[in-house]
Amino acid sequence: MAIKALIIDDEPLAQNVIKQYALKIPSLDIVGACNDAICAQEFLLKNEVDLLFLDINMPKLSGISFLKNLNKNVLVIFTTAYSEYALEGYELNALDYLKKPFSFERFFKAFVKAEEMYWLKNKAESTSENETTSDFLFIKSNKKTIKIKFTDILYIEGLGDYIKIHVSDNKFVTNLSMKKIHSLLPQDQFYRTHKSFIVSVDKIESLEGNLVSINGEKLPIGNSYRQDFFAYINKFTAD
Repeated sequence: MAIKALIIDDEPLAQNVIKQYALKIPSLDIVGACNDAICAQEFLLKNEVDLLFLDINMPKLSGISFLKNLNKNVLVIFTTAYSEYALEGYELNALDYLKKPFSFERFFKAFVKAEEMYWLKNKAESTSENETTSDFLFIKSNKKTIKIKFTDILYIEGLGDYIKIHVSDNKFVTNLSMKKIHSLLPQDQFYRTHKSFIVSVDKIESLEGNLVSINGEKLPIGNSYRQDFFAYINKFTAD
């Protein structure tokens, strides 16, 4: 299934670049192109779109203002010649920020992010609609099979080929990879903040710099996870 994308950009050359790049990616389908946000709003009312390639500096209404007022749940990649908008773009949970002119390699890297998020969203929606999910998991630890409730987990620490699950009053070591344990957890309750840490969002006490505090412990936020993690946290942050 191809990802349906809409280009919103007032520059015909920029639109053409994205269209040409998209032709090289079988799983990306450009379903339309708009010169301004007003046209885009009309298009989105009548068409299903998964991803926006959104310019920022446009006539009538900026891409930033358009996204702030957008009621559709779509993925967004900003495309602009102005780097000073990058921070505000990320605060609006944009997946990536492409500074013009950008190469196909950079474009493809941004699309891969969008594709991964698209399938995660679909998987989560499919699970909630078609499956009865449990609120616990079983692990093997110290020659026992132990039941652990998701609500009891504080955070999970990677130890090479093993993981250590920190719960409210205990710790359990089991032979699982970080990738595997993450796939078994509710994606809306747990977030990977570092190659060696997955945290329960509900158990976060505070954030300071590159550290997250849980149960008195200060855990690192890795550079490669920081952007996506704070974009997620900002969804729950009061202005």
